[in-house]
Amino acid sequence: QVRLVESGGGSVQAGGSLRLSCAASAYTGATYCLGWFRQAPGKEREGVAAVDSDGSTSYADSVKGRFTISKDNAKNTLYLQMNSLKPEDTAMYYCAADPFSWVALNPNDYNYWGQGTQVTVSS
Repeated sequence: QVRLVESGGGSVQAGGSLRLSCAASAYTGATYCLGWFRQAPGKEREGVAAVDSDGSTSYADSVKGRFTISKDNAKNTLYLQMNSLKPEDTAMYYCAADPFSWVALNPNDYNYWGQGTQVTVSS
């Protein structure tokens, strides 16, 4: 069982930046794929970015060039650096983990989820 706790959300103006963190209760770096997802009111949860155990990454087209996913295996922590934020980035952001060896942005591939952190971007 892996517990995940997100932090770093908040309210910013368009063009601003935020850095989300996700602390894991167990070591996930060597064998887990880790991902960030978001869900806006009335919309389905969507994949934002993911990183596999080898460090390969994948991003949703809507965030490419603006968001960067990274991880610190020594700290069991996943990060999402979000720059040039837009109002359409407003959502609850979740981190997720699962012990598979490919990089995936499909939320159905993940079994371990955090409680989420809210990101609100105003115009």
